[in-house]
Amino acid sequence: MTQDSASPIFRFWDHKWALALTVPFLLALSFPPFNASILQIPAFIFLFRVTLLCETKRQVVYYAYPAFVLWNLFSTYWLMMATIAGGMAAILANAAIMLIPLLMIRYLFKSGINPLLASFFAASIWVGYEFLHHNWDLSWPWLTLGNGWSNLTGVIQFISFTGVFGISFWVMFSAALFYSWLENPKPVILNTGITIFLLFPLWSAVSMININQYQGEPVEVVIVQPNSDSYIRYGGLPSLNALLDKLLGMSNEARTEHTDVIIWPENAIDSSLSLNSPYFDRMRDSVHVWNTRLITGAGLIDYYDDNPVPEVTRQTQAGAPFNVYNAAVNLQPDGGDQVYKKGRLVPIVERFPFVEFFQRIDHFGWVDWGMNVGYGLGTTADLFHVNGAYTPALICYDSVFSGWVNRFVDEGANFLTIITNDGWWGDSHGHIQHFAFARLRAIEHRMWIARSANNGISGIISPDGKVQVETEYWTEAAFNFTIYTNNRPTFYSRYGNWIGYLSVLIGIAGLLYTRFSTAQKSES
Repeated sequence: MTQDSASPIFRFWDHKWALALTVPFLLALSFPPFNASILQIPAFIFLFRVTLLCETKRQVVYYAYPAFVLWNLFSTYWLMMATIAGGMAAILANAAIMLIPLLMIRYLFKSGINPLLASFFAASIWVGYEFLHHNWDLSWPWLTLGNGWSNLTGVIQFISFTGVFGISFWVMFSAALFYSWLENPKPVILNTGITIFLLFPLWSAVSMININQYQGEPVEVVIVQPNSDSYIRYGGLPSLNALLDKLLGMSNEARTEHTDVIIWPENAIDSSLSLNSPYFDRMRDSVHVWNTRLITGAGLIDYYDDNPVPEVTRQTQAGAPFNVYNAAVNLQPDGGDQVYKKGRLVPIVERFPFVEFFQRIDHFGWVDWGMNVGYGLGTTADLFHVNGAYTPALICYDSVFSGWVNRFVDEGANFLTIITNDGWWGDSHGHIQHFAFARLRAIEHRMWIARSANNGISGIISPDGKVQVETEYWTEAAFNFTIYTNNRPTFYSRYGNWIGYLSVLIGIAGLLYTRFSTAQKSES
């Protein structure tokens, strides 16, 4: 075929805007609910091509930034359903941060180093960026490439070894190798690309064959989905007591005499309370009568008294320090409440980023940071005791952070509990994506997941990532199901995000090697 006869293809391959504006559509289709995850590879091939067609870094920003903004907008538009200003700010900021690893990868490809090495370093830089983006006050892990594969569980069973970042590395390494071959069509590059592309699914197939069928002790859970309206006080009911009547009634209908734990969602108790509140006493009375446990989300007021006081707190009128936490409480039939304070808070929406730093530099006290901080930040991976087993109560955003979840498993969790309120986003892609991402946590640790969502999707996920129960969105539901504990950690459970740490080191080493190599060439 001559270049003239194929001119439309050639024009596309050399047209920066055509390539850049194709990228966000491919990436958006790669995430739930569309699940065309394989499109991530051509999307990044096109993105690499755009960066290499650009003559300057400014040009890269000019073409790539709109592509990243549109990807963020198409995939996470639902953020603006809770707050338009906050959602748009998050989309624009996240797109800007994505430019940093892309510019580093451009530097690698332009350096002229071995294309196999350049591709390996490129994958490490992108995964290193994703890993670091999980671990600071402006974290936004939602568009981690591996999350896009969460519903294709047959292809990603290998993450019990690598975690979700293993998927991202596979995608980026494959895309970088295929791009390098298109620019430099040597058989060794193509063969390596095909090998990497096929190796990880093959690894997944072997993992499925060797899945440990071990089941520990049975745990009967009751999942309650009250379908309260998040934008109306007490979910639209006349009082907090009326809301409790509804929750307790639904629980009583679904429980059996063998129920080990009843699970209510985040914000089930639509108020900020202290543990000695009479509302908690009502729940304790039911738990005692039923001889079971109750895990519920609640706004929890914590007065520090003689306990260590965090750096940023609110103050009562009398000057006593306190904070309000997005928390989970485990009420036991014999007393002895357990509390977990959410450790991964949504930036700006739930907590002001870098608030401790800003308070330190505010020497004149111009801002009351305690009143503007939002929720207090939990720092410990506290487990709840459930009839001989242990589980975290991962609150909403917590469950998207693979490293944070790994801390609970390292502390001895036997199964995973997720409580969330996805009603802020309405009937959008947000709640579909959030439910799908939980499947990654099940595979990473080979653990059962019990998930209670205020408006849905609630459900049960088995250790191979398969959905065993899934409720309809925006409906009331309550059901019981028997899951099983697991005391046998996976490789990922033992070593956590090892591929994230390694990618940061390899990415830095790759940039240093490239700089040294190009300096050597210029001297010769």
